[in-house]
Parts: sequence; C-alpha cells; structure tokens
Amino acid sequence: MEQEWVTGGTAAVDGWTIDGLGDVRRTPGTRVRAAVEGPVVLAVLGDCPVTEQELRTGLEAVRASRWDQLTRWPGSYWVVAGNGQQRFVCGDLAGIRAVYYTLHGTETAWASMPELLGRPLAPDLPLLAARLTAGEHHWPHRSPFEGIRMLPGGFGLLLAQGTPPQLVDITGVEPVDELREGADRFGRALTNAVQQRVRAADGMVGADLSGGLDSSAAVVLAADAGSVHAVTYTDSYTSGEDATFATRVAEHTGALHTVATGTDHQLPFSFPAGQSTGTEPVLEAAMYAMDTSYLRPVRGLPLHLTGHGGDVVLDASSSCWVRLLQDGGRREAHRQVVAFARMRNTAPGPYWKALKQAADLGRAGALERAANALERGAATPSPAAACWSWCRLGAGASWLTGEGRQQVAALLRQAAHSQQPELADEFDQWAALRSVGASARGWAPYAQALGIQPVYPYLDNEVVRAAFAVPALARRGMATYKPLLPAALPELPHWLTSRRSKGSFTAQRIKGLARHQGRLDELIASSPLVAGGLIDPAAVRATLAQAARGQSATTIADLHQLAVTCWWLTGQRVGREVTAC
Repeated sequence: MEQEWVTGGTAAVDGWTIDGLGDVRRTPGTRVRAAVEGPVVLAVLGDCPVTEQELRTGLEAVRASRWDQLTRWPGSYWVVAGNGQQRFVCGDLAGIRAVYYTLHGTETAWASMPELLGRPLAPDLPLLAARLTAGEHHWPHRSPFEGIRMLPGGFGLLLAQGTPPQLVDITGVEPVDELREGADRFGRALTNAVQQRVRAADGMVGADLSGGLDSSAAVVLAADAGSVHAVTYTDSYTSGEDATFATRVAEHTGALHTVATGTDHQLPFSFPAGQSTGTEPVLEAAMYAMDTSYLRPVRGLPLHLTGHGGDVVLDASSSCWVRLLQDGGRREAHRQVVAFARMRNTAPGPYWKALKQAADLGRAGALERAANALERGAATPSPAAACWSWCRLGAGASWLTGEGRQQVAALLRQAAHSQQPELADEFDQWAALRSVGASARGWAPYAQALGIQPVYPYLDNEVVRAAFAVPALARRGMATYKPLLPAALPELPHWLTSRRSKGSFTAQRIKGLARHQGRLDELIASSPLVAGGLIDPAAVRATLAQAARGQSATTIADLHQLAVTCWWLTGQRVGREVTAC
C-alpha cells in the first residue's frame, strides 16, 4: 500500500505537481483527477470514481464558490479547487482525509500530514492530557502538535491572498422527518459505497467479519457484487456469539472465510518491536499483534472492507433524549427514558436526573463545571453511567498533578467558548464521527505495514449525510437495535438484523493489561506527560494494578488511551532525537 499525501501553499516538498495547481504536490501513489478551464481548477485526490463530465460540472461550482457541492461524489478523497481569487481545500466529513495547516508569515501552508508542513513537530502535552481527561472531541480544530491546526471533519479551508484562512461548513445534511423517509436514501448510499469499490477491484477483496451488524452487512453487500475473503479474529477472551454469527454470515454469502484463533501473544498492549507510532495516538496501536495475526490471509488484496463507523451512523446515543428536553419535550423524553431503563433492569431515576442536568447545563456550562471541579483539587472519575454527558471526567482526572489540573481546566474553559453545535444530538454525532475518522486515519501506517488497503464505506460523505439526515431519536432503537439498517436494507436476513447483543473486548483488554503490566508501568512512568509534570505516575500505577486484577473495568478505556498516547510520545521523542543527530 503506497502512502497517499497532498500538500500545498508554502509547504512545497518533493512530489508530483497537479496541472493548474503548480504549488500543490502529491505523492506518485495518490490517485488524482483534475479539470482546468483558465484560472478555474478542480482536483479530486484519493478514492473517488468521479467522471470527466462530473469534474466539468464541478468547475461551475468552483466559479460560484459553492464549495460543498464538490464533496458529494462517492468515495473518500481530498478536494483542491481554485477560481483565481480563492483556493479551497478539504478532506471528508469524518476526517479520514486529514488537512493540517499552519502559518508561515502571512502565508498558509497546508498538508495531509503534519510532517510535510516544514516546521518542528513538538507534541502538545497539555492538549494530550486534556484529551485523556475529558475526551478528544472538545478541540476538533487542534492537532497533537504545537502550532499546527487541524481542519475539523465537516469543514473546508478557504484561502485568499492577504487574508487569514477561513473555515467553510460543508456538512450539507438535509434533514428528513422520520426514519422511513430517509432509509431508502441511506440504503442506496451504503450499497453504492460498498459495491462500487468491489466491482472496481475486479477480483477478490478482503473484509473484516466480526459477526456484528456493521461488518456483516458490508460483507453481504460485497458478496452480491464480487468475491470476498472474510477474516475473523477470536480467542478465549472474545465473544463466542460473535464468532458464531460471523460463520453464519460467511455461509449465507458464500464468502471465503478464515478464522484466526489468537493466543496470549496476540493480547493487547504488547507493542511489538518495529511497530510504527504513526502521526497521532490511536487505540488500534495497542491491537497490532492481533491485527498482524488475523489480517495475514488477506494481505495484498486490492481493498479491505471494514464495518468501522457503523455504530456512529446507524445508532445514536442518549444525547437524543437531551435534545428532546432541549426542545421542550419533557414528557416524551421521560417516557422513553423510563422504558429504556426498564428494558435493561436499571433504575430510571439516576439516569433521568443525569440527562436533565445535561439539558440544563448545556455545553458551555458542562465544560465550566468540569473545569471548576479540576481546579478545586484531585478529581475522581465520573461513574461510567450509560447515559450521555457533554463532558465526563474520566480516570485521567485522578491521574493529573496540580499543574496538570490547572492546564486542563484552562483548555476546557477555552473550549467552552468555541464554535460547536449546542444541540446535544448534533454535537454528539459529529464528535463521534470525527473520533472514528481519527481512528481510521491513525491506522493508516499499520495498514501499510500489514499490506492492507482499508476502505470505510460507512464513513463516505454521502453515507454519513444520509444517516445524519434521519433524526437521532429515530436511529436510537428501542425495540430494534440499529433500526436504520433493516429499514434501509430489507434484503438482509432477519436473523442478522434482529440481533440485539454485541460482543465486548473488555476481558481481552483486562488480560492484556495483566500480561504487560510491568512494561506498561515503565512506559507510562518514562512518558513526557510525567516528565512534564502533568501526570502522577503513582496514581496511574494504582489504577493499572486494579484494572489488571479485574477490579476496575470502568477505567480500562482510559488506561488504553493513556498507554497508546505514551507509546506514541515515545516514538515522537525518539524521532526528534534521531533527527537532531
């Protein structure tokens, strides 16, 4: 797999230029289609089947500065366009096709990778600590590096001589009133996203098949368009029910199916020698040994389908009930919350109270409250309740030093005044989309090392738009899990879409923490986050010991994020030392 990149502005590096965009360069492995008419130019780079006629039509949109129209083709790609007065650059809505930018004097340099921007890469330690404490979604415009900004998914970058760069909203979601109204459009978009790629591959394609709804639906659609080699990972700590469903889907579709049975050597957090740290920390970095094991049979195939992102577009969180409260639908929100809690044998009172509090506080109020809690002293993590919150302080809050708490509190206050959606369901779905986009983006170097060409059909722009057009409340299934999927694809077998359970990797991660506890303790203690006085290693050590004994399952996700962040920082530190020699 060749690494794709594109860079422009003053960030000129070795590469192939694009006709009509002499200051824009791309790697020879990056697929590009372009059209030029006088000073008007449009280039589409990446995985996109745009035709010559569509490009010519796109030039009209460039002339009229209708930038969002340039993002409505299938696939996953960057757009670079200019009309003589302005230059427009964007990636996709999920942020898989990232755009980083920085100022060089009065000029803006931009690139698809931060190392192409021509400035030193210094990790932003306070920001990394804040993400560990309160989640990554409060700072979508910031990269992990000092002085380098990031274009949030759903926005484009508009550049003009002598003016600061501007962000342009390209989300372009056209809401519908109910699920049935939007299901058909979603079904067509997802089917096209899968089958167009399979047909273009003109041969066997690979596919993840975990047994969950998302990857299973993708395999069913792919098998209708071509030959599929599906791969499944299982071990003694993962869900046997998932593996059973995976086998049934493979038999139903006739797909070639390989099941890899892992041992303790494939457990998370091994970080094998030679593993790349990538451009940013991602959770998948801890799963590299597992990925190496189960993806080996599909190495070198022209593409590899995944169900990544399906949870975001097919489902919605309890933020939809906060939105109902924000809209004044208190009685209906209460009815649904009580019914939901009773279905799960939990008391509705605490759940309802937390959701009301989220509606009353709003985004800014919740961030200010979290900042106040940190400034008052060592914060204890909020309980991992099933209900949604604008800002939940996780286990990372209890790991911060006094200095760390002050710096994270200051960042939370800055975020409280940033421009983000104030309606709970909109804020949450875009935050979740950018998070899974970052995960896909961050896995790129691992995919390259493994010889995999991953594609993410659930994260294509038109698939996302079709899903988000359906109200979050309608996507939040009560009697049916992920109701958008069977409504959009009624041809899927009922035994698949009627499944309500979902496998968990919790036991696997606990065992991995226990197996690698000593090494993880050393990794965290030697981290720049500790050396910089932001995190207390003794506090982390106590949490890690509890989790490794299976006594604190609620902290596992936070420990996972901390481990990959410290591993990433180790790679960044080594890289800087080597560069300086």
